[in-house]
Formats: sequence, structure tokens, C-alpha cells
Amino acid sequence: MKNDVGRTIDAVWRIESPRIVGALLRMTRDVALAEELAQEALLAALERWPEHGIPDNPSAWLVTTAKNRALDELRRRKMLARKHEEIGRELDERDAPDLETAIDEDVGDDVLRLVLIACHPVLSTEARVALTLRLVAGLTTEEIARAFLVAEPTVAQRITRAKRTLAEARVPFEVPRGAELAERLESVLEVVYLVFNEGYLATSGDDLMRPQLCEDALRLGRILAALVPNEPEVHGLVALMELSASRADARVDAKGDPVLLLEQDRARWSPLLIRRGLEALARAESLQRPLGPYTIQAAIAACHARARTARETDWARIVALYDALAQITGSPVVELNRAVAVGMAFGPEQALELVDALQEESVLRDYHLLYAVRADLLIKLGRAREARAELERAAFLAKNARDKAMLLDRASKLGD
Repeated sequence: MKNDVGRTIDAVWRIESPRIVGALLRMTRDVALAEELAQEALLAALERWPEHGIPDNPSAWLVTTAKNRALDELRRRKMLARKHEEIGRELDERDAPDLETAIDEDVGDDVLRLVLIACHPVLSTEARVALTLRLVAGLTTEEIARAFLVAEPTVAQRITRAKRTLAEARVPFEVPRGAELAERLESVLEVVYLVFNEGYLATSGDDLMRPQLCEDALRLGRILAALVPNEPEVHGLVALMELSASRADARVDAKGDPVLLLEQDRARWSPLLIRRGLEALARAESLQRPLGPYTIQAAIAACHARARTARETDWARIVALYDALAQITGSPVVELNRAVAVGMAFGPEQALELVDALQEESVLRDYHLLYAVRADLLIKLGRAREARAELERAAFLAKNARDKAMLLDRASKLGD
């Protein structure tokens, strides 16, 4: 029974915590205090529900408890302010909302405000990721640390420092509109995509994927799409994540080893996630021309999703999409991916010329996939000895244990 109650509390908290913390943030205008009060409501549930049973409406119970604790704290602070004759004369009615109704208003803006603050550019990337997963995704410090293979005290320090930085920078709590909102969303999308990528292809450790991070990123993306339905790149990112996640079950074999895209069993791809991804892509494409970088990447993923077999993939279209993406980003990694598509569409000779040119890019010199791609092209050209050397170099640079093992295995199969 206690385990059932614990699972219920955890599930409700994951769903409701952004709304609760966001509303408390609007009331208190203090990130640290808002989270503290929300955590107090969670602790109250952990203490009361196992003994008295789960309320008929668990979400409402948590919201009401958090609201009451916030009201008590704000009243206490007002009383102290009066005693010291420092009551805020400069506060107008806009800054002193009706406390009895404040937590029930503008739920959408509350969550959006929380997301924008957690991902504020004044914070480092690591701090934005940690704070977003903590406040918006509802993860514990321990869960964040475990997901990213970082020491728990390190994550706790990042979160504490982030809250302090936001307070010292006096970050405004209003939700920006128009062009300013679109600009701020870039930081949010960067964080969500970073979380997804770490889940989809873990940069280190023994597992190729960390599915929970993918699920957390997808949930964050879907929340954003509901909050800002007219922002095309939000839908583009959701589409990209849905379509990429659709291949998750086919990306590893029974032993947990990687399975390359062209070798995957497409019957194991998720039709539901593909449908969701294509719908999100259509929405993004209907809202913007020219397309943004996330939408273009989603369009590339859609080419794979629509192909019933690897041979039916429209590689010429993928090359054209990478052309557009390269113009926007100027990224050598994008150019490397484009080279792969060129090899599939027009042959390995052209692709190898592009990859060889990219070896001069300093950002790619320690990027293991550069050498893995070059090895694939050399194999197709019948240059096995050179390919083996490239695979061994790629394995040396790879940080993920599964990737490293796969590359070494492929190298060994080429012989001497």
C-alpha cells in the first residue's frame, strides 16, 4: 500500500510540479522560496497520504497545500515588514496581487514563466539544464546526477548557484512577448534538445541510451508546444524528438549494443511517435518559411520515417535539407552529416572528398564520428586497411563504452 501511495505521489508531482512552482514563483517572485514551498507541500503529502489515504483529487490537494503555505509565508513577511516600517510603498497593485486568487490565475503563463527563468541566458548551460530538470521536469537532485553521471553534490551546487545568480541578476518575472519571447525561447529549446540528446546518445558511461532523459525532454517539448502554439521552432523541435525517439527500440540489440540506422528493424519503430512527429512537423512547416534549424532536422528525420526500407530513403532530399541547414548553422558537424548523405545519394568518392576537407576543422579533430564516417566510406571503396586504422582511431576517441566496443569489433572484422 505504501509503495502504491509513493508511486501516486511521484506521478502527481511530475505532472503538477511545474504549475505549482510556477504559481508560487508569481506569488513570491523568488525562485528558491517558490521551490522550497512546493517541496513542503510534497513532504506534507508524503507524511499524510500513507496514513489518511490518497485524496480524491491528489493534484488539487497539492495545489491547495502549496497555496496555503505560500499565503502564510507572505503574510508573515508582510507582518515583519510592518514591524520594521518597511512596508513596500513603491509596490502598486500590479506587484501585490490578491493572494487568495493568485495561485489560480494564468496557469499557462506560470509554467511558461518558470521555463523561461530556469533557462535564462544569464545562467551557464549546465545550470540551465539542472534547474530545468529540477523545477520543470520535477526530477530530484539524485536523479539528475545519476542521469548525467555527475556527483550529486555537484548538481546541488549548480542548482543553488543558479538560484542565487537569478536573484542577483534581478531577472524580471514577466513573460516576454513577440520577438523578445522568440529570442528567449532559443535558450529554452537549446536546453530541451541538449537533455534529449544526452538521453538519445549518452556521451559517456556503459549504456548507449538513457531513456528517461528522452522522456523528460519530450514532456518538456510538449509542454512548450501547448504554451506557445504559434512558435514554429517549438513544434520543429518536438517533431525532431518524436521522430528520433520512434527509433529507440531498434537502436540497440538484445545485448544493448548499437544498431546502425540502415541496419535497424523498422518494424520496431514506433508508429505512434512517427505519427506525432509528422503532425508536429506539418504544424511547424505551416507556421514558418524559410524553415528553422530544428524544423529542417525534423524534415530530415521524416525522410527516414517515411521510408519503408533503408533503400527507399530519399537521400537526394536529405542532401538538399542538409544544404539548407549548413547555411543556417555553419556547423562542421552538419557538414559531416551532409557528407554521409552525399555518399548515400551520389557515391562514396564525392563523400570522401568532403570528409577529407573537414579534417582541417579543429572542432572535429577529436570527434570520433568523423573517423567512423571516413572508415565507412573507405570500406565501400575497398580500402579495408585504411578503414581499420580509422575505426581504431574512432574507438580511441569515443567516450561511450558501447560505441567504443562496436567500433573495435568492426575494426577486428576487417582483419589485418
